[in-house]
Amino acid sequence: MNKTEFLKAVAEKANLTGKQAQAAYEAILATVEETLKKGEKVQLVGFGSFELKSKPARECINPATKQKVKVAACKVPAFKVGKAFKELF
Repeated sequence: MNKTEFLKAVAEKANLTGKQAQAAYEAILATVEETLKKGEKVQLVGFGSFELKSKPARECINPATKQKVKVAACKVPAFKVGKAFKELF
């Protein structure tokens, strides 16, 4: 399912227009993004949670040149599936 199909399905299930479903989708993503940028966790009970995880600085090897490359520490978004959602499958 791609984004267009997803929005169409949401619009049908929630009795929304396509534009309303699009606006809701964008608002949800913006809220998750803003919350993660603040360093907070987004927990949707029964579905899962979004959070930032820290990755330490490390040395890797470039497979093409076999040279060691330093990779800086960074934060990456992560999603953990909730127990209730996981049990559906």
